[in-house]
Amino acid sequence: MFADLGHFSQLSIKVAFTFVVYPSLILAYMGQAAYLSKHHINETGYRIGFYVSVPEKIRWPVLVIAILAAVVGSQSIITGTFSIIKQCSAWGCFPKIKIIHTSSKIHGQIYIPQINWTLMLLCLAVTIGFRDTKRMGNASGLAVITVMLVTTCLMSLVIVLCWHKSVLLAVFFLFFFGSIEALYFSASLMKFLEGAWVPIALALIFSVIMYVWHYGTLKKYEFDVQNKVSINWLLALGPTLGIVRVRGIGLIHTELVSGIPAIFSHFVTNLLAFHQVVVFLCIKSVPVPHVSPGERFLVGRVGPKGYRLYRCIARYGYRDIHKDDIEFEKDLACSIAEFIRSERPEHITRMENDEKMTVIGTSSSNSQGVSICADGGDDHEDSSEIVSAKSPEKPRKRVRFVVPESPRIDNDAREELRELMEARESGMAFILGHSYVRAKKGSNLMKRIVINYGYDFLRRNSREPTYALNIPHASTLEVGMVYLV
Repeated sequence: MFADLGHFSQLSIKVAFTFVVYPSLILAYMGQAAYLSKHHINETGYRIGFYVSVPEKIRWPVLVIAILAAVVGSQSIITGTFSIIKQCSAWGCFPKIKIIHTSSKIHGQIYIPQINWTLMLLCLAVTIGFRDTKRMGNASGLAVITVMLVTTCLMSLVIVLCWHKSVLLAVFFLFFFGSIEALYFSASLMKFLEGAWVPIALALIFSVIMYVWHYGTLKKYEFDVQNKVSINWLLALGPTLGIVRVRGIGLIHTELVSGIPAIFSHFVTNLLAFHQVVVFLCIKSVPVPHVSPGERFLVGRVGPKGYRLYRCIARYGYRDIHKDDIEFEKDLACSIAEFIRSERPEHITRMENDEKMTVIGTSSSNSQGVSICADGGDDHEDSSEIVSAKSPEKPRKRVRFVVPESPRIDNDAREELRELMEARESGMAFILGHSYVRAKKGSNLMKRIVINYGYDFLRRNSREPTYALNIPHASTLEVGMVYLV
């Protein structure tokens, strides 16, 4: 009954429930009912429990089976909690936490250390606090019947929205099963002060956390979308962006897959100089074990060619291992160089705001594409055309792009590759924008509490994005920006 679809198939659940779980439940309840009908008069006032109704000869085996069933049930609840937390986090309804995928084949098999420890502490707290199985039973009973009632309500929506059945059928289903479950729910509420308050209190706490995080995340995203830099503003600045363009590649991390993030205008208006090549980097996790190296990057332009602004979306599966910074820089530079070399309309995928993106693989996956050659790479000259710049004034490790002979590239693309190579030789700088969300002046008291205290506390104590953990601190520039929502 508690089986998680992430661990078992639908067919196995149907077979197990139909031929094992359901018959066992029916037999157990029928046996208990038969015993109660015969021993309903009890002068001693002793409460008749389940094990009293079990024949004495098989009482100990039944106890062993019950303990094993409790272990299986608790484990299923734990894995179910992991799945729910992961889905809530993916939808922006729960703070970012560390999720460990334990299987390279099944996406649903996960482990969340923080949630596991939290469940353990809650179990210990309830057990030590109550020290009474009656109160623990009242809490468990209200939780179970509430789950059944909520499931019935959601099932009625599935009948209409997913199965496209009649509304009358959904109403009949809701009325028939919901009325029965409502009776049990009202009966469980009678035990509110005797332990049943625990699941309600926990539900309220987690609901507040989810609401605060979702509300703050939504307001932050709305601010990003509404304050995206327009392309007209960018064109008005000119190719130099109104500042000095120095050699190097600046990687600006953003969560937007289209448009120019608002924090970029913050960089331009507050910094006296910026990098020669700017890449808006967005790292996305996709719900597959591995992303093929040949489909790792989506690369496109932002603005005209002369601006040297690019967008790169790096896609990783949940079992992919993020490479070190040196290997990642190499793959990123090669993907942009390959995009410049092979830029053609037929290889382009249109994104939002008419942006065009091209699927580019890593340098190791594309033997026919552009590769990077350091000093000592003369053995490639027989079959490749090397795009190189003049030697720099002071000695440094030279980096050259090895370009395939065919197809030939035009002079504009050659010049663009040369500038990219010069920027790559000077190194990459990882630019992170730290956003601090604050409520606008004049906001009501509740909004100020939720944004300024609740969301800020959750943000500071939640897990940083995966890419932020692998960035070398020596080449990182962090810029703060206040979001007034």
